Amino acid sequence: MSEKQQSNTEAVTIYQVWDKPVRIFHWVNVILITGLMFIGLIMLFKAELGISGLAAKIKLKEVHIVIGYLFVINLFVRLLWGFIGSGFARLSHILPSISAARDYSQALKSGGNPQYLGHNPLGKLAVSAIFVLLIVIAATGLFRAGTDVFYPPFGSTITSYIAADGVEAVTLKPYDDTGVNQEKVAQLKPYKSLAGKVHIYGSYLLMLLILIHILGVVIAELKHQPGIVSAMFSGKKRLKDKPVDN
Repeated sequence: MSEKQQSNTEAVTIYQVWDKPVRIFHWVNVILITGLMFIGLIMLFKAELGISGLAAKIKLKEVHIVIGYLFVINLFVRLLWGFIGSGFARLSHILPSISAARDYSQALKSGGNPQYLGHNPLGKLAVSAIFVLLIVIAATGLFRAGTDVFYPPFGSTITSYIAADGVEAVTLKPYDDTGVNQEKVAQLKPYKSLAGKVHIYGSYLLMLLILIHILGVVIAELKHQPGIVSAMFSGKKRLKDKPVDN
C-alpha cells in the first residue's frame, strides 16, 4: 500500500511497510533482551557486586527465567506471525542472500543508492543471524531453567530423571542433593554444561550482532535511506525513488 505526497521540490511516496504486530514485537523484544542481559550480567558478576548466598543466586535465576518466558512468548508469536502474517511481516522477506548482499555493497561502492521497503540485503543478513541466535538462546535458556531450578517446560522431566529410587520428583529442591541420584546428575552434567556455554556465548555474540545492527541502521539512516528508524514506530517509509523490492 502506498500513497504519494508532493513536496515543494520532489515527489515522495509513502509506503505502509511494517504492520503493528511486527512493530510491537520489535520494541518488546528490545526491552526484554535489555532486561535479560542486565540480569544476566548481574548473575555473572554477582561476587564482584557483593551478592552472595544460595537464596540470592536462585532469586536472580528466577527473575531471569520469568523475563525469559516473556521473551520466548514474544519470539514465538513473531515467528508464528512470520508464517500467517502478510507483506513484509513474513519471514520469507528476511531470508538472506549472499549474492544480493554482494551486489548491494557493490552498488553502494559505485555510487548507487538502491532503496528498499523491507530490509536491504545486508540488513537481511544481520536480522536473520539475530533471529537464529534468539531461537538458540531461547532453547538453551529453557533447558537450563529446567536443570537449574526445575522450571517448565523441562523441569519435571529433569527431576523425574535425577530423582533417586523411591523419591518423589516433586520433593527435589534446586541446588540440594537430598533425594538425588548422583550418577544420573553426573550423566546430565555435560549436556547442562554445553547448554550453559552455548547460552552465554550465544548471548555475547548476540550483543555483538546487535551493535553491528544498530551501527548499520545508523549509517543507512544518515547516508542511504532516511526514515528507517521512524518506520519502526509508524510502520511507514517515505521514498523518493522506486523501491527495489516493491
